[in-house]
Amino acid sequence: MTKIYVDADADLTVLQPKTIAVIGYGSQGHAHALNLRDSGCHVVVGLPLQSKSRHRAEQDGWQVLLPREAAQQADIIMLLAPDQVQGRLYTQEILPSLQAGNLLLVAHGFSLHYGQIIPPEEVDVAMVAPNGPGAMLRQMYCAGTGIPALWTIYQDASGQTKALTLAYARALGCTRVGVMETTFAEETETDLFAEQVVLCGGLTNLIRMAFETLVEAGYQPEVAYTCCLKEVKLIADLLYTGGIHFMHNSISDTAEFGDYLSGPRIIDAHTREQMRAVLSDIQTGAFAREWILENQAGQPRLQALRRQDRNHFIEQVGRQIGHVSI
Repeated sequence: MTKIYVDADADLTVLQPKTIAVIGYGSQGHAHALNLRDSGCHVVVGLPLQSKSRHRAEQDGWQVLLPREAAQQADIIMLLAPDQVQGRLYTQEILPSLQAGNLLLVAHGFSLHYGQIIPPEEVDVAMVAPNGPGAMLRQMYCAGTGIPALWTIYQDASGQTKALTLAYARALGCTRVGVMETTFAEETETDLFAEQVVLCGGLTNLIRMAFETLVEAGYQPEVAYTCCLKEVKLIADLLYTGGIHFMHNSISDTAEFGDYLSGPRIIDAHTREQMRAVLSDIQTGAFAREWILENQAGQPRLQALRRQDRNHFIEQVGRQIGHVSI
């Protein structure tokens, strides 16, 4: 049984003499920095001059430094830049400032697992990965609770990495609800798989195709949009609260019977075969190589897909009725 670490397993005082640099101030960065500060930690924020987040960080009361300046001041460096820029940012700005005994943290294992970051042996390296977006991490912290997280150690040069990393997780509020140990490979591969197969790729394509099917059959686009897209949140909230069985107990018998009868017709053996193929691409590094090359080329395919996504009919309908609550 996997051990779940809670507040009692993490000593926040080990962070008191440390300076923590949060590099990045996007979804995760702002939440980490603010939660750490509110937990009594000494935090500095590092952002490139051209970063769109500088104004927001300054509004939140930070004297924003350049990434290299922040790293030079820090004992603990949390790198929260997007995956596609982490390797370059690390090599150019963080690596020259690393000293023996420093702790380098990440919130997702992509860059280390796929060799975009190669840390020196005398530096501690670990991961604290909250299981949710930064806005939720901050919101739940302010509400006196937290969201779960995964954590793991990549290398432990000082012998203090576990204590420091769990303390960091506590400062975020994650040990209030539970932190589970993982590995860099497990976190990276399961995270990418879930994003592509369920949370983003699977869900959005399922929604679009269901919407198109109803519209093609002559139903009003606004009705199709509401029942195929907006109502997803209601079901997701039930799933989050208590799992699949709880959701089934919370919906009508008609909806539950339809789930059992029709769900396997949509998500079938062919779907499972494709899921295994997606997982294989992640495990072998094929997806990572494709994403790295895409960024080296200036993201042409991503930009084209974004335009296609923006112009889909479901988005046009959404812009018309998206403000309507259900």
